[in-house]
Amino acid sequence: MDALRTLLEQQPMIALFLTIGIGYLVGEINIKGFTLGVGAVLFVALAVGWFAPKAAPAPMVGTLGLALFLYAVGLQYGKQFFVGLTSPAGVRANLIALTGVLVAGIVALLLSRASGLTIGHGLGLFAGAGTSTPTLQAALVNLGNDDPAVGYSVAYPIGVAGPILFLYIAFMVLKPRFDVKGTGMEVLEVVVQNAALVGKTFADLAMKLPDDVRIVARRRAHHNEPAAPDQVVTWGDVLLFVGPSRERLVEASKTFGEVEAGRIAKDRSDLDYIRLFASKANIVGRALGELAIPGANPSVVVHVRRGDADLLSQPGLVLEYGDRVGLLAHRDDFSALRRFFGDSIKSTAEFSYISIGVGMALGFLLGAISFPLPGIGKLALGLSGVLIVALILGKMRRTGNMHWMMPLSANLVLRNLGLTLFLAQVGMSSGPKFAATVSQNGLLMLGLASVVLVALVLPIMILGLLAFRMPFDEVSGIVAGACGNPAILSYSNRLSPTENPDLGYAMIFPGMTIVKILFVDIVPALAM
Repeated sequence: MDALRTLLEQQPMIALFLTIGIGYLVGEINIKGFTLGVGAVLFVALAVGWFAPKAAPAPMVGTLGLALFLYAVGLQYGKQFFVGLTSPAGVRANLIALTGVLVAGIVALLLSRASGLTIGHGLGLFAGAGTSTPTLQAALVNLGNDDPAVGYSVAYPIGVAGPILFLYIAFMVLKPRFDVKGTGMEVLEVVVQNAALVGKTFADLAMKLPDDVRIVARRRAHHNEPAAPDQVVTWGDVLLFVGPSRERLVEASKTFGEVEAGRIAKDRSDLDYIRLFASKANIVGRALGELAIPGANPSVVVHVRRGDADLLSQPGLVLEYGDRVGLLAHRDDFSALRRFFGDSIKSTAEFSYISIGVGMALGFLLGAISFPLPGIGKLALGLSGVLIVALILGKMRRTGNMHWMMPLSANLVLRNLGLTLFLAQVGMSSGPKFAATVSQNGLLMLGLASVVLVALVLPIMILGLLAFRMPFDEVSGIVAGACGNPAILSYSNRLSPTENPDLGYAMIFPGMTIVKILFVDIVPALAM
C-alpha cells in the first residue's frame, strides 16, 4: 500500500485520471433505479485524497473544470432562461423555485449553528442538498477552508436520492396523465374540397393553422411544388401538411378536405426528400428566413432535427452546428444543397475556440469586478460571472461573424468533462479533513442534510401541486431545476414523458445556480 501511495503522490496525473475512471465505474452501479452518476467521482476522490494526500491536483484544475461546466450550461439554456424571466409561467416557476432554495439555505444555517457545526459545514450542506458544485466552489473560495466540501460530500447522496423519492411518492399518489407529444414529425396529404378556401393564398391558410402545423408542398396537374406564401389554392389541390403527430394533423386539416395519402409521396420526379448536416460557418447562427437556398428549382425546408427532436421549419428558427436540415427539393439540386449546408458529420463535434476563448474571458472579467453592497462590503461574482455571460451569449447565439453556440453533443462532452475535473480536484483536496470530520459528526450531518433537502423540495411541491394546481410534469421540472442534478431530471423524464421537465429545468437551473452562489457569497459577510 505504501508503494501505491508513493506512486500516486509522485504521479498526480495518474491519480487524477484513475480517480475519474473508478468514479464513473462506481457511478454506474444501479440499485433499484438509483445511481450516483458523475457524483460518484467526488466520493472516490475523497477516498483517494485521504489515502494519498499529496496527490491532489492544483486548485486551478478544479476552477477550470467548473468554468467549462458553467459556460456550457449557460450556452445551452440561455434562450430558455430569458424566456422564463419574461413569461408569466416562467416567472411563477422561478419564484416557486426561489422559495425552496432560500428556505433550504436558511434552514441549513440555522441547523448548523444549533448543532455546533461551522458556517462552512452549513453552506456545504446547503450546496450538497442542492447538488450544486458551483455553490460549493463559491463557498470554498469565500471561506478559505475545506468545511464546505465536507458538508457537501455528506449531503450530496441525500440531494440526489431525496428529490427522486419525493417525485416517486407524488407520482404514485396523484397518478397524473400526460398529453404525450412525439419528438418526430409526421406528414399528411389532404385534397382541398372546401370552396371557401379556393382563391386563398398559403399565407392566408397559415393563419388558420396551429403554430405546430405547416403546409410545405402541394400537388397540382400531376406536379409537386413547394408551397410559397403568395401561391393561390384551387379546388382539387393536394396539400402536404407537416406536424408533430398524425392526430394533430388530422384535426388541423379537418376543414380543408379529405385525406388522400400517397399522391405527393409516390411521385419523386419534381420533389424528393434530402436531409443534410448544417456545418458551414456562413449558415450556422442564421435564421432559416435569412438563407438564400440555392438551386435551379424551388425547394423548402420541412424540419430541422436537433439532438433527438424534430423542430418545425419556421423563418425565425436559427441553425446550429450539427443540425440536420430536412428539405423537399429537386434531385438535380442535391449537389448544390450539399455544398451550401456543408453536410459534414464533423459539425456535430465542432465549435469555435475563438468564441469560447472570448466568451470565457468575458465571464472571468465580469466575475473579477467587485460590486459594492450596502452593509456588506464588496461582492465579486466569481465564477457565476462565467455563467451570466454564457446565458447572455446563449440567448444572442451570434454576433456578426462570431457564432457563440456549439453542437449539443460537444456541449455535453465539455460540460461533463468540466464537472468531472472539478469533483475530482475538490474531493482529492478535501479527503483528509472529510475522513476526520465524518468520523466525529457523520450521523448528525446526514440527519441535517435530510432536513435541508426536505426544506428545499417540499415548499416547491406544495406551492406547485397544491397552491397553484400546476401539472405534475411542470412541477417535476421545477424540482429538477432547483435541485440541479441531471439524475433528477432524468428521473422526471421517466415519470413524465413530455417536454415539460426539460423546459422547466432549462428555465430554473441557471437562475437558481446564480441564486445559490450569491447566497454563499453574501451569508459569510453577514455572519462576520
